[in-house]
Amino acid sequence: VQLQASGGGLVQAGGSLRLSCAASGRSISDYVLGWFRQAPGNEREFVAGISWGGISTPYADSVKGRFIISRDNAKDTVYLQMNSLKPEDTAVYYCAADRRWRSVPSTHVDVYDYWGQGTLVTVSS
Repeated sequence: VQLQASGGGLVQAGGSLRLSCAASGRSISDYVLGWFRQAPGNEREFVAGISWGGISTPYADSVKGRFIISRDNAKDTVYLQMNSLKPEDTAVYYCAADRRWRSVPSTHVDVYDYWGQGTLVTVSS
């Protein structure tokens, strides 16, 4: 499966953005999906995940209550709605797919098999 992330940009603190990740080559219904981010000088970190059926949606503590992950299997797309953005949310955001069945998405980078190219989110203060 190939993943293509989009929707990043420059936004003021307190604003919102919605990221999209479109899949091609295979239906996303076969995968657990996740969003990760990487700020300059930092390791890639987990942001949010969503199970096959969308029932399990773990979030990093830093984004809980502000970000919402969702998936539309009919459109082969996963979304990340980001609200109340903070300057510390500035990073390149990546979508990823895990081909193993899991009831709860993993938070570990190494578990995910396929990655999109990343989209830059910059939050100004």
